[in-house]
Amino acid sequence: MTTTTKHDLVSVITEDHRAFERIFKEFESGKGGDQHRKDLADHLIAELVRHSVAEEQHKYPAARKSLPDGDKVAERVMSDLIGLEPADKRFDQLVGKLIEDVRHHIEEEETDLLPKLQAACSPEELRELGEKVLRAKEIAPTRPHPAAPDRPPANRILAPGTAFIDKIRDALTDRAT
Repeated sequence: MTTTTKHDLVSVITEDHRAFERIFKEFESGKGGDQHRKDLADHLIAELVRHSVAEEQHKYPAARKSLPDGDKVAERVMSDLIGLEPADKRFDQLVGKLIEDVRHHIEEEETDLLPKLQAACSPEELRELGEKVLRAKEIAPTRPHPAAPDRPPANRILAPGTAFIDKIRDALTDRAT
């Protein structure tokens, strides 16, 4: 067992947020050619989808159980980006919008939801949730599916099959995930 699997929910989520920020900064640096920018966008989308699916399966149910609120990152921008080439004038605009939306989500989550969950849940519950989120990310889809169910039990039942299809599509199209 790696040290990562011992992290609690708050650590797992904030580690993802820091990883997103590193991808944002690399994209915003403008370094690399079109293929590098496309690979970064594809990687970002795959990681955001995995993160979102894992949050929807475990963090938000815990939030609904322990707190009166929850949140979700919209998937429409990610759907619009898939298949779009970096030469398309909408590519940079959509990646910029995605980065802006995710940064807003991160700020709200880290200043409001995560501290509330940390106060409402025991350390054992947070550790268990963190491990569940890590496991869910391993079998989560890599592409956005805006019409897919986002609440248990339907999302937990359908996500692995959807992920399998996504990973086949990724391999067939050499998509960086």
